[in-house]
Formats: sequence, structure tokens, C-alpha cells
Amino acid sequence: MDGRDWGTFLLPYEQTVEELKVKFKTMRAELKKREEYAPIEFVTGRVKKISSILDKAKRLSVPMNEIETGIEDIAGIRIMCQFVEDIRRVAEYIRERKDLKVLYEKDYITNFKESGYRSFHMIVEYPVQTALGQKHVLAEIQIRTLAMNFWATIEHSLNYKFRDNLPDMVRERLKKTSEAAFILDNEMSAIRLEILEAQKTFEDESSIISKTLAIIHQLYFYHLVDEAIDAQEKFNTYWQAHDIEAIKHLSGEVKELLNNARKSSETDEF
Repeated sequence: MDGRDWGTFLLPYEQTVEELKVKFKTMRAELKKREEYAPIEFVTGRVKKISSILDKAKRLSVPMNEIETGIEDIAGIRIMCQFVEDIRRVAEYIRERKDLKVLYEKDYITNFKESGYRSFHMIVEYPVQTALGQKHVLAEIQIRTLAMNFWATIEHSLNYKFRDNLPDMVRERLKKTSEAAFILDNEMSAIRLEILEAQKTFEDESSIISKTLAIIHQLYFYHLVDEAIDAQEKFNTYWQAHDIEAIKHLSGEVKELLNNARKSSETDEF
């Protein structure tokens, strides 16, 4: 058994996971602001457990003094997408990044595994700044749809339970559910535009409602209490009727009240 200090050994991997999670979450936020739609739904990450590292090293016949290069997924990032089409787009964004190096890719979507597993993997080399200087860490980035991730999570749990010796009945059922997940992804792709339009409409309406409530609240700062109460009552009526156009109009009226109040306040101060 290897006698290394595992806590110290795993520190650069933990740092890699945390930094990449932040970077991909930031990329999601930026894309959303630029394009009103981000191909990234959410990002997770993990450092492989010591027991899993030892199991994999044994299974792959990797010497313990070579696990840093022989086991490429000690640091793991998962990027979830809504649609299959988004996976290729995210992969391209990652290839273009200058803060990591893509070593190679494994396309288990086009060439899915016999078990039914589908995902897109990228093995990258990421430089982290440690207390002892820069260290290049290998990490695996998995890009999946939500349906692929649900299936893969269940398969992983079952493989762990049966120690990779799944009963034939369970294996066949997993294959069937993999096909069901594949069909689901295809159906979602078929109505992709409708889904995106519905999501945009929801977000636009949410933004209008939030902004309108915020500017109504500002009326109190200018002691326009009666106006604020009247605007809130109108908002409540329009909101109950789901009259977004009326809320937009109300927002314009309140903005005008605020602008007049600000001008009056500036004149009084002068």
C-alpha cells in the first residue's frame, strides 16, 4: 500500500476543481448576458475518493508512482446542457481557452458504450499555482445533457453496488433506459426553438416584474407614499391578471414620477 500523505497529494486536484468550476460558471453567466441563452445549464465538480483512485490504479495496472499521469480523472468537472447540440458548442469554447490545454477527447455520444453510456469527455492539463510553484494537473471534463447525466448517475450507483458485475436483467434494463434517455434528448432537440422562446419569455417577464417592484419601492425614498401605494395596488391587479403589457406601462409611469422627484430634489438642494 502506498504510504504517501494523500491529503497533501490531493490539494492541487481540489484547487483545480474549484478554479475550473468558478471559470465555467463565469463563462455561463457571460454567455447568458451576451446571447440571452447559455449552453451550460449548470456545473459540478469532484475530486476522486482515495478508495476509487486505488481501485482504478489496480484495475488499469497503474504503478502508484505514476498515478498523476496514469489516472486522468482524479479531478473531474461535469458540465450539464439542456440540448445535445449544446455539447459540441461547449466543447468548442473549451478548446479555444488559453488557460488550459486539451490533450484529447472521447466522444461517447457518437460512439456510445455498449452499456448505453453517452457523454463527451475532454482530458485537459490545467496549471495551478501552489505554495511550491506551478503544477500541471490532469482533469477530465464531462459534458452531458441532463438526461445523459441522470442515466449515468444511476448506472454508476448500480455498478458500485454490484462491483461492476451487473446482473444480466439489470444490464438489459439499463440499456433500455439509455435508449429512452436518447429518445428524450432527440424529442427535446426537435422542439428546441419553442423551449428557448418559452424560457426567454419567462425570463423577460420575471425581469419586468422585478424592475417594476424595485422602482415602486424607490418612491418611498422621495416621500411619495400615496403614489407608491397606488402603484402597488395597480401592480397587484395587473399581476393577478397576468397583464404584462399593463405592468410595462405602469413601470414607465413610475419611472416618470421618479425622474420628476429627482429633478425636484436636485433643484431644492441647489
